[in-house]
Amino acid sequence: MNRILVIEDEPDLALGLRRNLEFEGYEVVTKDNGRDGLEYAANDQTDLIILDVMLPFMSGMEVCRNLRSRGIETPIIMLTVRNQEVDKVLGLEIGANDYVTKPFSIRELLARIRVQLRSKIEIRKELITYRFGNLVVNFDKYLATKHGTPLELSPREFEILRYFIRHRGKIITRDELLNEVWGYEKYPITRTVDNHIARLRQKIEDYPADPRFIITVHRLGYKFIG
Repeated sequence: MNRILVIEDEPDLALGLRRNLEFEGYEVVTKDNGRDGLEYAANDQTDLIILDVMLPFMSGMEVCRNLRSRGIETPIIMLTVRNQEVDKVLGLEIGANDYVTKPFSIRELLARIRVQLRSKIEIRKELITYRFGNLVVNFDKYLATKHGTPLELSPREFEILRYFIRHRGKIITRDELLNEVWGYEKYPITRTVDNHIARLRQKIEDYPADPRFIITVHRLGYKFIG
C-alpha cells in the first residue's frame, strides 16, 4: 500500500483529502504545518507528498527545498491558492514534481498522483548504474564519481542525466526535458533547461566549453553521447 503524506493546514481540506485518498486505497498521514511535515518526510518512508505552499512555521517552498537538499526524491505535488506564473516556476525549480492550483478537482489530483507513483516505479526498475567516460553514476543511491572522485550532483541534475542516458543518441528538445523531467507541460521558461545543462556540464565534462557527452544541437536542443 502506498503511503501519502498530506501537509495542509486547512482542516476541512486535509480531512477531505484523507477521506478521498483512503477510499482509493492509500495509507494517509497528515501534518498541519511545514515544520512537522518536514520532520516526518525526512525520517519516515513516504511514497508521495501533497504539499501546500502556505503553511505555518515553514512554507511549502522551504519544505520542498529542504527535502531536495537532503537528497530525498519523494514525488511532491504542491497545492496553492496562488495562480502566478512565478510561483509555479519557483516550485518546480526547487524540486516539486507537479503543481495544482486551488480549487482543484479531486479526480484530477488522483490522476496526477497515479502518474507520479507510476513514474517512480518505472524509474526504479530501469536504470540503476551507468558508466561513461571516466564517470560512474548510481541512480539508485544518487551517487556519482569522476575519475573515482565523488561528484556533487543535485537531484534535478541526476534526473536530467538519467533522461539523457535513457534517450542517448536522440535529439532532446528543451520542451521535452521540461515536460518529462520537471513534469509540467508547457513550462514557461525554457532558459531553465540551459542553466541546468550548463551547471551539469561543469561537473561531468573535462572541457565544458567543448562538451563530449552533452552536445548542443543548434535550434533543436541537446543530444547525449556516451
